[in-house]
Amino acid sequence: MSQAKYKQPWIGSALADSIFILAPPFLALLVVALFPAEFKSSTTMPLAYWVVLIVMIDVAHVYSTLYRTYFNPLEFKKQQHLLVAIPIFCYIVGVILYAYDGLMFWRVLAYLAVYHFVRQQYGFMRIYSRNQPEGKLAKYIDTAVIYIATIYPLVYWHFAPKRNFNWFVDGDFVVFHSPGILNISLVIYILVIAAYIGKEVFFIIKTGRVNLPKTLIILGTILSWYFGIVYYNGDMAFTTLNVVSHGIPYMALIWFYERKRFDKTQSVAGRLTRITFSRYGVTVFIGLIVFFAYMEEGLWDGLVWKEHASFFKPFAVLPAITGTSMLTMLVPLLSLPQSTHYVLDGFIWKIKRSENKLDFK
Repeated sequence: MSQAKYKQPWIGSALADSIFILAPPFLALLVVALFPAEFKSSTTMPLAYWVVLIVMIDVAHVYSTLYRTYFNPLEFKKQQHLLVAIPIFCYIVGVILYAYDGLMFWRVLAYLAVYHFVRQQYGFMRIYSRNQPEGKLAKYIDTAVIYIATIYPLVYWHFAPKRNFNWFVDGDFVVFHSPGILNISLVIYILVIAAYIGKEVFFIIKTGRVNLPKTLIILGTILSWYFGIVYYNGDMAFTTLNVVSHGIPYMALIWFYERKRFDKTQSVAGRLTRITFSRYGVTVFIGLIVFFAYMEEGLWDGLVWKEHASFFKPFAVLPAITGTSMLTMLVPLLSLPQSTHYVLDGFIWKIKRSENKLDFK
C-alpha cells in the first residue's frame, strides 16, 4: 500500500492533531534550546511564565476532565457512583496520609501523578496505533519504547546526582546515587530505542508507509522526557517540557473527543455542553477551566504558599494556615482536583472498541 493511499489515524484532524497534540513537546524543546542560559540549570521562574505554565496549562488541564465527567450528563448518569465515590475516597486517603506525615502525602501524590503522566503517553500511542496491522511483536516493541522513554528519565532522576527541580515539593521522590543502576538502565534504554528504530525501518521497507502521528508521539515523548529530566537540570526546563507536553495534548484530546460525541448526541446534551461544543464554544471551554485553575491556585497561595500575592490579589487577605490539624484537612482538600483527576483518568479512557471507532475516525 502506498503512502498516498494510507489513511493516518488522526484523532481530530491532521492539522488539529499536529498543532495541539503532536507539536507541543517539539515546540517546548525548541524554546528551551533557544535560551540555554535561562533554562539549563535554573532554579527560579518569572511570575508571568509561571502563570502560563502552571495556572493556564498544568492546573487548567486538570479541570478539562470535568467536560468528560461531571459536566457530561450522559457520562455522569452512566458512572454516577464512580464519580461520587472517587473524590470522597481520595480526600479520606489524603487526610490519613497527611495526618501520618505531610511529606508522605506529597510523595504519594507525586508518584500518582507520575503514573498518570506515563500512562497518558501510552494512551496516545495506543490511540494512534488503532487499526494498524503490524503484528504482536511490533505492538510489544511500541509499548516497550513508549514506556522506556518515560521510565529511563525517571530512573535517572532517582539514582543520579540531585536534580534542581521536584515534582511537587522538595523531597517528594525517594532518591539515592547508584551508578550501577544508571548504567544498566541506560543500556536497556538504548537497546529498546534501537529495536524500535529497526522495527520501523523494516516496516517502512516492507509496506512503504509510515504511521506519522504514532511516530511523532513516540519521538516527542523520548525527546521531552530525556531533555526535561536528564539533559537539562533546571526547574524552568523541566516544567516547560513536562507541562506543555502533557497539559496541552490532554486538553486537546478532551475537546476533540467530546466535540465529536456532542455532534452525535446533541438531543441529550446538557446546556453547558451545548454552549461549550457549539461553533465558538472553545472560548467557553478554555475560559472556564482557566477560571477554575485561577481560583484553586489563588486559594493555595492565600492560605498556604504566600508566594504570588501580586497575581492573586483577591486571595491575599486570606490568613496563612499553619496549624497541623488545619493543614491536615485543608491540603488534601485543595489538592482534591489533582488527585481525583489522576485516579479518574484511569477509568474514563477505558473506551470500548465500538466507541473508539465511533469517535476516533
